[in-house]
Amino acid sequence: MDIENFRDYCLSFKGAKEKLPFKKATSDYDSNLLVFSVVDKWFCFVNIEVFDFCNLKCNPNESLELQEKYDGITSGYHMNKKHWISVHFNKDVPDSKIKELIKISYELVVKKLKRDDRERLGLLKD
Repeated sequence: MDIENFRDYCLSFKGAKEKLPFKKATSDYDSNLLVFSVVDKWFCFVNIEVFDFCNLKCNPNESLELQEKYDGITSGYHMNKKHWISVHFNKDVPDSKIKELIKISYELVVKKLKRDDRERLGLLKD
């Protein structure tokens, strides 16, 4: 997977936006951090220069299972290890699984949004 396809996929979700919130950071790594969010709640972030892994929200019950199954999935780098995972590209995680995990991350965030926000975005599930 390359950065363009990755970015397009993340932005394909309803209400998804991107930003470089740390553009003025002194660290090159942080200044190149691209964050994907819905209603300002992060569901994914990736370094656009290095593009070696992304961080995704994950169901805590599935996190350990994924880490046991794939060498390319580890606990979330610099995030709450219970709720975030790091998915490393060019390892043993297929692109289809990466996309599935991005979608799950997005859905976990949407589920926690206020009802008004989900309604405004057309994301309410009756």
